[in-house]
Order: sequence, then structure tokens, then C-alpha cells
Amino acid sequence: MLKIAIVGASGYTGLELIRILNCHPEVAVSCLTSEQSAGKRISEVFPTLRGRCDTVLENLEPVRIADKADIIFTALPHKAAMEVVPTFLKLGKKVIDLSADYRLSDPAVYGEWYDPHLNPANLKKAVYGLPEIRRAKIKGAKLVANPGCYPTSIILALAPLLKKGLIDLSSIIADSASGVTGAGRSAKVDSLYCEVNEGFKAYGAGGVHRHIPEIEQELSLLAGKSLKITFTPHLVPMDRGILSTIYAAPNKTVSNETIATLYREFYNGEPFVRILSNGALPSTAFVRGSNFCDIAPLVDSRTGRIIVISAIDNLVKGASGQAVQNMNLVCGFPESMGLEGLALFP
Repeated sequence: MLKIAIVGASGYTGLELIRILNCHPEVAVSCLTSEQSAGKRISEVFPTLRGRCDTVLENLEPVRIADKADIIFTALPHKAAMEVVPTFLKLGKKVIDLSADYRLSDPAVYGEWYDPHLNPANLKKAVYGLPEIRRAKIKGAKLVANPGCYPTSIILALAPLLKKGLIDLSSIIADSASGVTGAGRSAKVDSLYCEVNEGFKAYGAGGVHRHIPEIEQELSLLAGKSLKITFTPHLVPMDRGILSTIYAAPNKTVSNETIATLYREFYNGEPFVRILSNGALPSTAFVRGSNFCDIAPLVDSRTGRIIVISAIDNLVKGASGQAVQNMNLVCGFPESMGLEGLALFP
């Protein structure tokens, strides 16, 4: 049985990792860290874990943590992850990083959108962890850069169209709406109940959201040429979930049937992508708590534009569930192991 360390376990993604791994038959969580809650049991921080995981949280001491684990998940903010990941790799550990630190292949781009990169050498070693697109490379990776939540919902929605060359690359517009857990667990005025309840707002508009370079990097690779998109995220007064609606102009006239066939063939056999048909549309309610991504591609008969709608749980397929999916690939386990649970409804 493999030993697992979760670095940064007191956030929402850390909790979700513990919840999922608790049901995984081939691993055991051996170490949890939290700088703010060190010395407490994780079940004191998250009472939902009482009796199932009562591990005492530790301070982050990389060498000592590495000694306790075979696989390390780093669920830290950007910049904090790259301060410890190199040590884990030097000690021979495999790392699945849930921060943004290793998602962008160009350190100059990372520096433009975040901070100067402290560990550019490992950017070339990192594999972008979207299994449906990078499965073969993930299997041999020592460092997996787990994708962001918004990028996951958008890249999976557009991949078939880009690979087939069916859309005008200058026409892509993505509107995405996320639950409040996407903002993390730390106290922020914008995430307070009274600030969010009964409201629906855009943020990071005008091409400034930090997920844009990640989305454009991966879409450009799929298209085989550089592209830019218009992306506007929105905050919804719900706990979790992302619904993305993407618009693009086709290069030629296409039908709903043609698009539906393309998506079914592209994702045939994928355990966590469900292509909806017969007028069904994705809802965050039907993926909540699961690792599924529901996608509905269709054609606007009036304008001829292609519309693709996708739904994921931002904490599962958008973060921790996908991280476990990547762990399964890295370790040679069945890809869906520990992730078989259905959505929670109602």
C-alpha cells in the first residue's frame, strides 16, 4: 500500500483529497501538513472526518515529510509549491502539484501573470495533468501539474473541435460560472456570505484572470497554432461547481448531428467525460461530488455558431478528483480507482 502525503491539507482541495483517498483501496494517507493548524487533528479542522481520519497536522518540513510518503500532493498556493517541490523530486518522490506553479511551460509567461519562477528547470519535466489529453505522458511522469478548474472545463469542451480544425480560432468566447469554494478557504471579504448570497457577478474581466495563459497554452497545442480567447469568469452563490458556456464560429456549415458524433467518438471510452444528447444540457447539480465532466455540444441554428456547455465539480474534476486520477495513472492503478462515486443529488 502506497503512503500519501498531502501538503496543505487544511484547504478545501486538501479536504477533498482526504475524502477521496479515504475510499481508495491501494493507498493510505500517512502525513498531512498545515502551517496554520499544525498540532491539531485534521478532524478538528474538518469535523466531517471524525473517526475516519484523525491524523495530526504537521508543519511543512520537506525532508521529514518525504521520509513518510511515496506520493506527495502539494495543495499549496502558487509560489509556495515551487519552494518545496524541488526537494521532494530530489528525494525521489513523485509529486502531483495542485497549484499553478508548473502548469505554464514558459517561465516568462508565468512571471508575467504570477511572480518570477523560482524553479524553471522543473517546468520542462512537468506534465500537464489532463488525462483525456495527456494520458500517455502522465503515466511516466514524476511531476504532474494538475490543471486549474476553469481550464479543465474549457479545454475538455473545446478539444474535439480544435483537433478537427472545425472552428475559427479568433472567435472563441468562454463564459464560466463557479461556486464560492473556487476562491479557497481563507477569509476574504468577497467570499463572505453576505457578499455572495443573492448575487451573481463577473470578476477578473477584461482578459486579466490568471487562468487565461493556461487555457490558451493548452488550446494552442490542441489547435497546432497560437490562439487567444475571450474569457470571463463569474461567481455564483453556491458551494461548488463550474458551468462553462463556450461560443465559436465554425469554419464551415455543420449540423448538430455532426458535432454530436464528433464528441462521442473523441471521448469514446473516457471514464469521466459524458456527452449529453437529445437536448439534455449540463448542470452542476448532476456532477456535484463526482469526477465527471458533462458536455453538450450544439449548433445555434439562427447564427450558425457552435455552442459547447460543460459542467464539473470544481473541487473534484477541477482539482482533487483529477489529481487522484493522475495519481492512478502515475502509479499504474486502474484510472477510475477511488473515483467511482456518483454525483450527490439532490
